[in-house]
Formats: sequence, C-alpha cells, structure tokens
Amino acid sequence: MENLPENYNKYEKHYSEKSLKDKVLKVAKDAGAKIIYGVLVLYYILISDNVSATDKAKICGALGYFILPIDLIPDFIPVAGYTDDLAAIIWALYAVKKNITSEIKQNAKDKLKDWFDEIDEEELDKMIE
Repeated sequence: MENLPENYNKYEKHYSEKSLKDKVLKVAKDAGAKIIYGVLVLYYILISDNVSATDKAKICGALGYFILPIDLIPDFIPVAGYTDDLAAIIWALYAVKKNITSEIKQNAKDKLKDWFDEIDEEELDKMIE
C-alpha cells in the first residue's frame, strides 16, 4: 500500500486551494461522500500546523491527482472513474495518518454535511481507522 502512487510528487504542481474547491464542488455528488471525506481530511491536515513538509508534499500529490480530470482512469467514466482517485486518497491518508486528529475528522464531517443530505459517519470512520 505504501508505494501505490510511486510518483505522487509529479502531481503536486496541479494542487491549489482554488482548484481543489472547484473540483470538489463540481464532482461531490458523483464521486461520493467517502472520497470527498478523504479529500477534506487531507485538506484539513494540509492547512493545520505542525505537519512536516514531506507529509504536505504527499497530500498535495494526492490532491493534485484528484484534481486532474484525466488520470489513470478518467473521471468521466461512470463508477470506475473515481477508483484511482480513491486509491490515491486512501494511500495519502495512510501515509499521513499520524496527523489525523479528532478535530480534523470533525471539520471534514461538518463540511461534508453541508454538501450531502445524509452521511454515514460510521462508514466514514472506518475509512480512516
């Protein structure tokens, strides 16, 4: 699992806060709450204090990959289009897990509740365990 996206750093240049927000708002319903929750957790880790530059680079790489519309499996392909994005997000969550606090998880859930009618908090918690 640790070397899933071996070259995550090549996607860092595609990350910006604006492009992330634009992408999330555009695909939130299609991508699903689980992927967006992972994205939000990574975002809140990224903007928190005391996160190493190495961990920030991993996060920017994964979020940059998520932002790109054409990647290993293009996002416009129904169902399968976000599987590679989910893999990159899960890899990054695993790689920076030590930075995930209960406050970060709650911030992500609160934001997710703004965008989705219903969320299964237990299912989201399983994603990060």
